[in-house]
Amino acid sequence: MYSAIVFLPLLGFLIAGLLGKKIGDRASEIVTTALLFVSCALSWITFFDVGLHDGHFSAPVIANWLTSGDLKIDWALRVDTLTSVMLIVVTTVSALVHLYSIGYMHEDKSRPRFFAYLSLFTFAMLMLVTSDNLAQMFFGWEGVGLASYLLIGFWFEKPSANAAAIKAFVVNRVGDFGFSLGMFLVFMLTGSISFDVIFAAAPDLASKSVHAFGLDWNAMTLACLLLFMGAMGKSAQFLLHTWLPDAMEGPTPVSALIHAATMVTAGVFMVARLSPLFEQSATALTVVTLVGGITAFFAATVGLVQNDIKRVIAYSTCSQLGYMFVGLGCGGYALGIFHLFTHAFFKALLFLGAGSVIHAMHHEQDMRQMGGLWSKIPVTFACMTIGTLALTGFPLTAGYFSKDAIIEGAFAAGAHSFAASFAFVLLVVAAGMTSFYSWRLVFMTFFGERRWSEQYKLLHPAPQAAHGHGHGDDGHGAHDDPHGHHIGEPHESPATMMVPLFVLSAGALAAGYAFKDQFIGHEAGEFWRTSLFTGANNHILHEMHEIPAWVGYAPFAMMVGGFVVALAMYVIAPKVPAALAEKFPRLYLFLLNKWYFDELYDKIFVKPAFALGRLFWKGGDGAIIDRFGPDGVAARVLDGAGVASRLQTGFIYNYAFAMLLGVAALITYGLFALGGGQ
Repeated sequence: MYSAIVFLPLLGFLIAGLLGKKIGDRASEIVTTALLFVSCALSWITFFDVGLHDGHFSAPVIANWLTSGDLKIDWALRVDTLTSVMLIVVTTVSALVHLYSIGYMHEDKSRPRFFAYLSLFTFAMLMLVTSDNLAQMFFGWEGVGLASYLLIGFWFEKPSANAAAIKAFVVNRVGDFGFSLGMFLVFMLTGSISFDVIFAAAPDLASKSVHAFGLDWNAMTLACLLLFMGAMGKSAQFLLHTWLPDAMEGPTPVSALIHAATMVTAGVFMVARLSPLFEQSATALTVVTLVGGITAFFAATVGLVQNDIKRVIAYSTCSQLGYMFVGLGCGGYALGIFHLFTHAFFKALLFLGAGSVIHAMHHEQDMRQMGGLWSKIPVTFACMTIGTLALTGFPLTAGYFSKDAIIEGAFAAGAHSFAASFAFVLLVVAAGMTSFYSWRLVFMTFFGERRWSEQYKLLHPAPQAAHGHGHGDDGHGAHDDPHGHHIGEPHESPATMMVPLFVLSAGALAAGYAFKDQFIGHEAGEFWRTSLFTGANNHILHEMHEIPAWVGYAPFAMMVGGFVVALAMYVIAPKVPAALAEKFPRLYLFLLNKWYFDELYDKIFVKPAFALGRLFWKGGDGAIIDRFGPDGVAARVLDGAGVASRLQTGFIYNYAFAMLLGVAALITYGLFALGGGQ
């Protein structure tokens, strides 16, 4: 069963990718989607069997992958509680994204390729979460990187999509370089990369030191920091975050899959999986906490002023990932995974809901061109409101149980760590900003004046027949498309797009309450016993229940405050935001330009790289190699050959004359040579 979960998406990829043109668009959609739903069903069976019932652990070996000296790597599927949680997250969201894409991509001419890439993405992520060693994890790690490149740049005729795909690929290579170094160091320390071996050896390595980069390091600290560098790239943490917002250039279903279930959650999963290593280094956990807190705050500030509906949600993802890493860094590995679990539902809901809005607005993504849509697409509005409630932590929704738990865990850990106290403050402030920009999105999109009326008529001019109105025209500039939709105004999406929204809405409302006891409650110790490791002095899940009452109310107060401010600025007094932007132009531009990280990196890395490339091209290849090679010696040889070829005239008297000259030259040489000898 475990093999079927992993390899059914690969089968879908092969069928759609290799046979898509033969079997057609519809068959490709149905095959890949059906296989994903089968994989999803098996994943839920595994979750209830492994996670909720007996928590047993197994790692069936499929085959020997690599043997080199003492290094032996088996291809095995490690299935424990942590794996079972990730399986249902990945396959559930992926299956719903596949179904949603049937409606969203119905006009695209390359649907078999798109669905093949989606299935490849899912297979790579499943390989990652079922890995039993670091090499197998790295295989899945690089696989999701490849698939993200293909999906972000799916519309490759758009230069912006190509640039975004390359950016995501390059930035992730920076993090992956750290991951590979960490993997090499772990092998050097333990002689293995198998999880069971390195986990058993970790306690004995806690006091060992290694010499690297000119310094003496604690072995576990250096290994964990290098591995975390890989997690920073995949999960878009501060400094390596710049690729994530640009990933919005891909189709909206891709955004939902990347942000909710696959690529960005890989780093969180990796730190949780390697908890036996991270527990041996307080320094590494401190770095994880600080990076997570800064990321949550930074991304929330940028989300305050974004106008692209998908970019607002993208920065929300970046911020929520920061929350997850704070939970992990405080030693609450279950806290981070619980938020990963609930976040998958409401973040996929928000992205797919945004896709439904974009579909209704004929691919318009600028919220400034929307407004007043709640009466036109009420079902989409209701679903996005549910997602927003869950994201902001409204009581009893999924986010309320998981996000607030991380904030409480950070406060509890603050008794032992200044980094945790600092992160706690950042998370509480970020909670207020999250509420503000989330409700700002709702109010700008669904309320206020209809800013889309005139623009929408330009997008949909009514076809005119020779006599009277064109086919389907209602006399008001609106008409029906071939599918019967009234496209003069926004309309709800087809059923294939709405059903996933309903399922995800249920998860966004109930997933937190349904599983809180198993993930972080009184059953957590038994639930995670075979997959997450906590040291003897790690009591975070207990201590977080003994915090002062005001700490528990702080996220709720910030949520209400953010809602009230957004309501005042975008419904009651909608001219205030423009006035504030005018009054504080530098701050507004600072946030709008994402703290100028792209410009900074362009100046520090991109332009010097291009300058170095031009130097090697013009100065090295052109001025030296070409000058002394093709344009130098080779050119002179060619010139000489050209002169010599002119002697080949084809006339006998020319050859006879040349022979006579040669004979005369030989005789002359002989005479002078003999004369010299006498």
